Amino acid sequence: MTNSRRTFIKKIGVAALTTPLVPSPIHLFDFDQKKDPLEVHIFSKHLQFLDWKAAAQVAADIGFYGLDLTVRPKGHVFPEKVKEELPKAINDIKSAGLSCDMITTAISDASNPLDADIIKSAAAQGVKFYRSNWFKYKADWSFEESLDYYEDKVRELSDLNAQYGIVGCYQNHSGTSIGSSVWEVKKILGTANPKYFGAQYDIRHAVAEGGRSWSNGVKLLRSQIKTIVLKDFKWGKVSGKWKIVNVPIGEGMVDFNSYFQLLKSFGLKPPVSLHLEYPLGGAEKGLPDISVDQQVVFDAMKKDLTAIQQLWQNA
Repeated sequence: MTNSRRTFIKKIGVAALTTPLVPSPIHLFDFDQKKDPLEVHIFSKHLQFLDWKAAAQVAADIGFYGLDLTVRPKGHVFPEKVKEELPKAINDIKSAGLSCDMITTAISDASNPLDADIIKSAAAQGVKFYRSNWFKYKADWSFEESLDYYEDKVRELSDLNAQYGIVGCYQNHSGTSIGSSVWEVKKILGTANPKYFGAQYDIRHAVAEGGRSWSNGVKLLRSQIKTIVLKDFKWGKVSGKWKIVNVPIGEGMVDFNSYFQLLKSFGLKPPVSLHLEYPLGGAEKGLPDISVDQQVVFDAMKKDLTAIQQLWQNA
C-alpha cells in the first residue's frame, strides 16, 4: 500500500472530488445543529488500496466524521507494528480533519502481548473504542462451555481496558460464530465491566439472522451498545440457491426508519462504522489492488453516507 496523496490526486483529478474538505458531515449536508447527524466513520478496510494518509484525505473530502481504522493482520496497521505505526496513522488521520474514535482489530485475549500492545497504544492515541475478533465455538466443547470460556475472556479484556480507559466491542454477526444470536452476545458480556466492554450492534446481521425479531435484539442490548455498524442486504437467488446479496444503504431489507426511530427512542446515538460489502472491484473485501476505477468506490461511499444522514434526519 504505497499510493501517496500525490498519486491519489493525480489519478482521480481535482474535479473528481466535488465535495470540499470539511471536518464534519454537518457541513456536507447543511444540517442545522438541532438535526444532530450521526458521527459516521468509514471502515478503512474498503480503502486498503490506499495508504492510511490518502484514505483519511478521501474520507475527509467526502464528508465523513472519521476513519474506523483496521489494526489487524492485512489491515492498514499490522499488530506487530502498532507501537510504531499507530501514532503516525492517527496523526495523519487527524491532520486530514478527521476523528479516529474507533478501530477494528483481531483482539481476543488480554494475555496476548500483541493484543495488549494494541489496547495500550490505541488508548494512548485517544481511540475510544475497538472492535474485537469474533469467537468460534470449540469443536469438542458444548455450546455452554464455549460461552462460559469466552465470557471469562471478555471480562479479562474489560479489566485491561479499564486500566487504559478504552472500550472494547463485540460485533453480532450472521453465520455460525458466537454472536449470530444476540443472546450469545448478551451471555459473553455477562461479567464484563459494562463501562469498558459492550456490543457493536450490526443491524444488517441482526436482520439476516433475526428476520422480524431484530428489534428485540436492540432492546436486549440497548444498555450495552457502544458503537454500531451500518450496511444493507437482501435475499436473492444466486446460481439457483437463496443467498444474502449485499446492497447499498436503503436498497435492501433493513428497515432503517424503524431502526433509527428505535435508537432515538432509547436516546442512543453511537458512533457509526459504515461498511460497503456489495461488489466494488475488491474494495468490499479489503484488497490492496482493485479492479474498478477508484472513483467508483468513492462515489459509493458518498452515496451511502448521504443516504444514512437523510434516513437518520427523517426518522
